[in-house]
Amino acid sequence: MKARAADSNYELKPISLPGASGAVALDYFAYDRATGKLWVPASNTGSVDVIDEKTDAVSQITGFPTGEIERRGKKITVGPTAASVGDGVVYIGNRGNARLCVIDAKTFTRGECVPVSPDRGVTPDGVLYVTATREIWITTRPTLGGDPAAAKSLQVFDASDPHRLKWKSKIPLDGLAEGYAVDNDRGLFYTNIEDADATVAVDVRTHDIVAKWNPGSADLQGLALDTARRFLFVACGDHVVSIDAGHGGKVIDSIATGPGLDNIDYSADAKLLYAAASQAATLTIAEVDDRGKFHLKATVPTVKGARGVVAGKGETAYLIDPAEGRILKLRRK
Repeated sequence: MKARAADSNYELKPISLPGASGAVALDYFAYDRATGKLWVPASNTGSVDVIDEKTDAVSQITGFPTGEIERRGKKITVGPTAASVGDGVVYIGNRGNARLCVIDAKTFTRGECVPVSPDRGVTPDGVLYVTATREIWITTRPTLGGDPAAAKSLQVFDASDPHRLKWKSKIPLDGLAEGYAVDNDRGLFYTNIEDADATVAVDVRTHDIVAKWNPGSADLQGLALDTARRFLFVACGDHVVSIDAGHGGKVIDSIATGPGLDNIDYSADAKLLYAAASQAATLTIAEVDDRGKFHLKATVPTVKGARGVVAGKGETAYLIDPAEGRILKLRRK
């Protein structure tokens, strides 16, 4: 499909996922800059799909167990739903069986899978490799019928041996964590806390919450970070705010995107923010200046339900389209 906006210089190319005959519960996916591969946990298909950025060819890693969760009062089938790029490996969180798996980034060989927590009733949501400490940090959700209180924490794994994971600790929180970003240079992990309407910074070495900010919204979703300039971007339902993480967490600016935001991303090379609004069916692309202010570059029409975006190289980005079980590749014409 082509972007329909008259002022847009972008187009969207759909990439179908193997075995997707309808909706696929797509969530956290990841781009590996070292290999040029996009890692897409394809949840209810029981597979992880890998897309080559040059050819758009899709490789499939199958055999992941699936299970049921409850979402908005309905039971749905899920499997692998989160990916994070590590040191020569990719870590996959599987909500279907509450495990964390290791995959070799070059051979696509699946290694060990370990329980995401010693606590019962906890399953992975977001998964992030923290380079500064060679750890994996995981946001969680309760399993079907599980105690919600048990999921109000971050699970931390030792990944000093990338292929051999060891559970390390649990960091209690005031609510469920939503979204993530990490500043490896300064050793800070950022996440939103549901119900508390807050964004927090956690020291990755001491595990202490060292800052807590109010972005001014009750619908906090994804996070993205400009590490060099210390601007933290927070998705707030129908807009994104820019926070000065280096100077007290002041809200610098806001940009409207339309409703239905989920995970957002930022290209440090191009200084561009990407935010896909699923209900508005648009992708907002904004430049970020040295003051942390947004400048709208383009609004690209997408499709209903297209939410979550990751930045690739240059001005390439990838969106998830769960309703159609596919990826939408954004590129300049």
